[in-house]
Amino acid sequence: MAIASARSSLEWAVVASATAFIFAVFTVLVPVVASAGRAPNEALVTSQLAEKVVFVDLATLKVSAELSVPGKPAGIALSPDRRRAYVTAPEAKELVVIDAEQRTVLKRLKIGNGPLGVAVHPVDGRIFVADWYDHRLAVVDPRSFEVIAHVPVGESPSGVAVTPDGTRVLSADRDSHQVSVIDAATLRVIKVVPVGQRPFGVTIDAAGTRAYTANVKSDDVSVIDIELGKTIATVKVGRRPYAIALAQGRAFITDQYVETVSVIDLDDLEVIKTISVGAYPEGIAADKSGRYVYVACWEDNTLERIDAHLLTVTGRVEVPDGPRAFGDFLR
Repeated sequence: MAIASARSSLEWAVVASATAFIFAVFTVLVPVVASAGRAPNEALVTSQLAEKVVFVDLATLKVSAELSVPGKPAGIALSPDRRRAYVTAPEAKELVVIDAEQRTVLKRLKIGNGPLGVAVHPVDGRIFVADWYDHRLAVVDPRSFEVIAHVPVGESPSGVAVTPDGTRVLSADRDSHQVSVIDAATLRVIKVVPVGQRPFGVTIDAAGTRAYTANVKSDDVSVIDIELGKTIATVKVGRRPYAIALAQGRAFITDQYVETVSVIDLDDLEVIKTISVGAYPEGIAADKSGRYVYVACWEDNTLERIDAHLLTVTGRVEVPDGPRAFGDFLR
């Protein structure tokens, strides 16, 4: 399956070679300044078919710049200081490093055979890249931009997330119908959690205690207790859920096949509303204030803003062809 092609492949998207000693040395050598927690002022949208990363001013909802990124860009994550973006280019089999302030490409790094999801360690800045075809996570040093380890996980890993304290890394292993929970220090899988069918996006709450997967085959969301290492609830949503954002005590899930965002109350774990959005919604993210949620709509070529209080779309902007924005894309 060609993982960079359009609709049919939208779902595809390690014995660890690092030891705890290497990790300890690494974290000493790589101090990271965390983001101050300010509200984001722009979105970086991966437009896969246009082969671009698009910068959108969130105050005006206008495209402010476009950067050519050949290789069908899909996944995206930002460094802890929000100054760099890490973008997967699956067709090129690369991780692309972007200076988000200068809007330039700094580095293109070969990553396995199918890089897709990507996440960044919030403390030391390591980059975790899901390798769809090689069934593992690649771990990249944020200074040398070299692969320093591989972590074997289940089949076809897609989404990746790291707990806010940096102790655990989660991989949504789509074709194994599971989530791998990895110790971030030893780079070993310590738990395997069965979830719904074909989990794609995975999101962790601010407390670092629960994770949520969007299960594209079973049309539901699995709620995971990370410490217990088990699924504690399953919530039905719309067809082909892709990714999840959390805001205002709610989960917002993109339902690709029905052009909606399902909203789940996280206390009751029930769907309280479905919001109509553009065709084929994919990537979704909430700003730090919790006021707005932004969703990329693949077929309508839009980035749309949802008011997390009112649960309505309050703005949209047209972007180049095939926006995915799979991951952390607000800065």
